[in-house]
Amino acid sequence: MSQATHGERRAVVVEDDEDIRSLIEFTLTTQGFEVRAAESGLDGVELVRTFDPDLVTLDLGLPGIDGIETCRRIRELTDAYVVMITARDDEIDRLLGLETGADDFLSKPFSVRELKARVNAMFRRPRRGYDTAGSAAAGGAPAPASAVPDHEVLEHGPLRVDVDGRRAFRGGDELALTRTEFDLLTELMRTPARVWTREALLRSVWGTDWATDTHLVEVHIGNLRRKLGEAPTTAGFIRTVRGVGYRMEALDA
Repeated sequence: MSQATHGERRAVVVEDDEDIRSLIEFTLTTQGFEVRAAESGLDGVELVRTFDPDLVTLDLGLPGIDGIETCRRIRELTDAYVVMITARDDEIDRLLGLETGADDFLSKPFSVRELKARVNAMFRRPRRGYDTAGSAAAGGAPAPASAVPDHEVLEHGPLRVDVDGRRAFRGGDELALTRTEFDLLTELMRTPARVWTREALLRSVWGTDWATDTHLVEVHIGNLRRKLGEAPTTAGFIRTVRGVGYRMEALDA
């Protein structure tokens, strides 16, 4: 997992188009990132392995292994934010990218302003667990609430979320959540009786009001449900409120 402290954010740009790669590198550098770049999926995966970034921008149409497979391999190495970039506008590409672990999506051509806005929104999410060395990567169970001042721990039945340590558990098993999946689960568990609209979750988790991005919420909720061990035919922990949005399933007293 990435553990770069505040002011030491790192990014990997995986893009085979030299002009776009240079533009993204320049944009992220002006945002305070230390940036490394790769031209192919395989080189990008290796760079993620060695550089341990906080953010990855990933072109969908890469030579060799494509962006979908590259994203899948990257997700085995890191929980860094992944922004997938594509020249194609097919919805299936967006859905496949999100299902393999991308956090957000940008379509070419995109503006520097939009890239900056989306990156800034992602890094406004709470990441207090990375302010203390080793807090997010240490093995074993999360620290008890009394061990750290204002340490926030949420519980919902067998689910337990250590907000500050950014770790989630079902029973005794730690869940391998991406940052976006973790943030979604945290928001839902903080107010388990609240029905969240997709638009409200976009504002809270992604920091955006772009209504066209409600697919982001739907796909990430689906990914989160699978990792929570929910079967499609059972109610599970997250309930869909038809025509409105989502809330945590009420538990029996």
